Amino acid sequence: MKPYFFTPIGILLLLAGLNLSCKQPTKEKEPQKPNILFIAVDDLRLQAGIYGQEQMKTPNLDKLGSEGTVFTRAYCSVPVCGASRASLLSGMRPTSNRFTHYATRKDKDFPDYPSLPKHFKNHGYTSICNGKIYHHVEDDSIAWSETPYLPQTGIGWQNYISDASKEIIEQNKIAENKAALVKGPAWECVDVEDNAYPDGLIAEKSIKDLQRFSKSKEPFFLAVGFWKPHLPFNAPKKYWDLYNDEEIKLATNPYKPVDAPGEAMHYWAELRMMYDKIPRNGTVSDSLAKKLVHGYYACVSYTDTQIGKILNELERLGMAENTVVVLWGDHGWHLGEHTLWCKHSNFHRVTNSPLIVRTPGMKQGIKTEAITEFIDIYPSLCELANLPVPQHLDGTSFIPVLNDPNEHVKEAAFVKYQGAESIITQTHNYTEFLDKQGNVKATMLYNIEEDPDENKNISLKKGNQKLVDELSRRLSRIKQSKIPNANP
Repeated sequence: MKPYFFTPIGILLLLAGLNLSCKQPTKEKEPQKPNILFIAVDDLRLQAGIYGQEQMKTPNLDKLGSEGTVFTRAYCSVPVCGASRASLLSGMRPTSNRFTHYATRKDKDFPDYPSLPKHFKNHGYTSICNGKIYHHVEDDSIAWSETPYLPQTGIGWQNYISDASKEIIEQNKIAENKAALVKGPAWECVDVEDNAYPDGLIAEKSIKDLQRFSKSKEPFFLAVGFWKPHLPFNAPKKYWDLYNDEEIKLATNPYKPVDAPGEAMHYWAELRMMYDKIPRNGTVSDSLAKKLVHGYYACVSYTDTQIGKILNELERLGMAENTVVVLWGDHGWHLGEHTLWCKHSNFHRVTNSPLIVRTPGMKQGIKTEAITEFIDIYPSLCELANLPVPQHLDGTSFIPVLNDPNEHVKEAAFVKYQGAESIITQTHNYTEFLDKQGNVKATMLYNIEEDPDENKNISLKKGNQKLVDELSRRLSRIKQSKIPNANP
């Protein structure tokens, strides 16, 4: 009798056993890395429809918010362009000699640590920069996989189209006997296509990038920065036509807050000194104020449309389900509140900035009042992408808030602008104005629950000293950075 393993059945079983024994252990497939669409908007107030404001028409921002998480209490670290962006992209707090002004550069103030896009690039992402992400296009150039894109149409934020606008600039150059920085009109309304201005071209470039990425297996970090609504308020006529001057509502508090120190106010030089027909002193007339507000709104609607084009293409390409979308404004903007225009202040209107996060697989259409700082974006995106979180970051991940809008990961935010330092809690905004030696020379305190427009400074009110002392102590703690001075 033949041994069993020489029978046909035995041979089959033997071969099957050999086949099984030769199989390599199956490797668990790594989860697909999410793409990141990182959208920055210059000078954007917390006034989109999704924030409960009805005057501005922002259907695309509203749709994005309805599909993600809307942060109503997000704060920039420094209320001016360059410093705000450098702080956010570094994940670090401002200090006395870091991230201090509009022309701040990350690669000079904090060169030895990777920025947010550089960190993603280091971990296999294709990182692309279109438009204004840093204040200087050449800043932190090592962060990008390709040369950052800027439309060849002049300086993005001061681009003019009409001959009338250009003539005004030339006349002002002659009148002042020097090359004016701008000195053009504060707004421009021309019947042109969206791509006649830089932001339309930035949207087109970003759409082409998405189409290219759809054919690649590498994850992407696509940073898209829009200039508008930065001054001058230049936008195609169709966006101006969305609004009527007669229906524009002006600020309800066009006056200095009661008992506010002089240090809290500023000259709004950005508007006064750089644009034509703006008074050098005093306030603007109601008619001029309405035109300025009209221009701001038109620019927001123009940028909103460009954002919509990009998001629609992301959806059309089938990439939305694996793309985290983050939209932020680098700081707010005054439109006549407290007699002020522009940014450059520690008032809540300027420090409280838009932040919307849409994450595949997480809750949709929720709002949170959890206090969040822009320095929290860096660690949060790392966590969402399963990347290591650099230990030096000052920010804290807000992922718990995305899971539960009632969750709080911090009790306060810190804001610094020149000699003014603020701590913002759920109920109060407290500011200390410091002299060059670091001594407190003036203070502001607003109860933003009872006085959300900050019309009365109560820091000197009898009975508030204990609260002021407590907030001052908390301010001294919260402003500490893990790396106080990167460049001693």
